[in-house]
Amino acid sequence: MFASCAGDVPMTAMRPIRETIPLEQALDLLLRNLTPIARTERVPLDRANGRVLAHAVTSPVDVPPFDRAAMDGYAVRAEDTFGASRSEPATLRRVATIFTGDTAPLPLSAGDCMEIATGAPIPPGADAVVMVEETETAGEDRVRVMTPVFPRQHIGRRAADIAAGQTILPAGQLLNPSRVGAIAAIGAADVEVFARPTVAVISTGNEIVDPGQPLAPGQIHDINRFTLSAVIAEHGGIPVAMRTAADSLEALEGAITSAAKADVLVFSGGSSVGTRDLVLDAIRQRGQVIFHGIAVKPGKPTAFGQIAGRPVLGMPGYPTSCLSNAYILLVPLLRTLAHLPEHRPRRLRLPLARRIVSATGRHQFYTVRIEDGVAVPAFKASGDITSMSQADGYIEIPTHTDIVSEGDLVDVTLF
Repeated sequence: MFASCAGDVPMTAMRPIRETIPLEQALDLLLRNLTPIARTERVPLDRANGRVLAHAVTSPVDVPPFDRAAMDGYAVRAEDTFGASRSEPATLRRVATIFTGDTAPLPLSAGDCMEIATGAPIPPGADAVVMVEETETAGEDRVRVMTPVFPRQHIGRRAADIAAGQTILPAGQLLNPSRVGAIAAIGAADVEVFARPTVAVISTGNEIVDPGQPLAPGQIHDINRFTLSAVIAEHGGIPVAMRTAADSLEALEGAITSAAKADVLVFSGGSSVGTRDLVLDAIRQRGQVIFHGIAVKPGKPTAFGQIAGRPVLGMPGYPTSCLSNAYILLVPLLRTLAHLPEHRPRRLRLPLARRIVSATGRHQFYTVRIEDGVAVPAFKASGDITSMSQADGYIEIPTHTDIVSEGDLVDVTLF
């Protein structure tokens, strides 16, 4: 038995991960143990893009609310233009001008016309619009019409877009700019959406120091809190940065208590097999561990569990391992909780610039950058953030593949 340092937990034997589960099984276990967020909130339309509708949206009004001109020109009675041609135009008396936002000062009578702007209301008595290009003025109040029009020509009908009582968007719809526009069209200033899951991000380790603070010997700046928070914000969650937890059960349990209001807990570090890797113990104290150890590289010592029904991820401390597994595990977790559709990143098929040797038995995610139309290996080590920051995406090397040769076509998933 080794003596412990002051303030540390007693030193115990290391607990190696003797069995791992395939990535597909890990994803299945994760998704089967999630319940999407039921909370809702109302948000103004200018903050609704990217949110998910909690309820169907039904229109209380017609859109447009009146018949309107589809062209700049003249509102007419169609019958007054029958037989008109360039050689024998129909001459009408112009009695008014209608701009958008205006209404006609009087009904349209036989033999009369009204100049009208695109989008302006059709005056009573008119049933068509003649395009201005098919007319010419003949004095101060006379207009020659060079072509006939038929009833309803160049008129946008009332309710042509949306009718009162019509469901314009179903519940569960992901809002995008055009769907936000449809809600604005019916006069709604806000909309009810599912709440975003709050995610407590807890870095662990006596060696972890916040950026901006000086480093003592043996310390490093926190990276994972910021990479994880960026992933969370990008995929429908609200990151909540917690204080770094020291390597003790007391500190980890305190962090769990502090994060009691969060929908999800994500630890970085402390999920491996060392004597101070105590995140699993802390999860077991309050809940259950569903799996620990995935047959992937990097990121093998990843854990998933539940505390009081809330999902908990224990991510590796090495920055590349942590961020890589955030893309493959945290992203689907978040999007499921947030009612978001499955993430479908862009992929490119490119030749590999040089050979990669992979350890069989683990599904490997290997970062690459794209140069001159080829995929150049960029992975350095699990502890090097530049393995990710200097890459454009990654390729996947299946479990039973040990070599990917130079020139082989590979599918690059872009970040």
